[in-house]
Amino acid sequence: MNTDLMFSSKTDLWATPQDLFDKYDAIYHFETDVCALPENAKCKRFFTPEMDGLKQEWTGVCWCNPPYGRQIGKWVEKAVKSFATVVMLLPARTDTKWFHDWVLPYGKIEFLRGRLKFGGCDNSAPFPSMIVVFQAE
Repeated sequence: MNTDLMFSSKTDLWATPQDLFDKYDAIYHFETDVCALPENAKCKRFFTPEMDGLKQEWTGVCWCNPPYGRQIGKWVEKAVKSFATVVMLLPARTDTKWFHDWVLPYGKIEFLRGRLKFGGCDNSAPFPSMIVVFQAE
């Protein structure tokens, strides 16, 4: 598979760095990766683009590294409205509507120091990142 496009700024898909996932998996023990490609899924149970994670029921403890394009707000809203604990890796875009509508009021935010190197990339991301946790109520 040619991953050059996947890890360039010409895409909204950014593969989760394994060490970052492992750190949070040790804390939360994820059951489902709600937004994955078969080649980069982080959990045994995962939803592919063909399955459309936005149309699936999220339960238990979920990991989510959504596409970082225009639909990102829908993923964050879904996390807030689901009956699951959802840990999301997101770009730290604090000026966006989705950040103010869904992350600030409902999420526990951890801004990540520096810039991540996403899976398979030689260079760091062109944006800062954050982990946001939405707890099931």
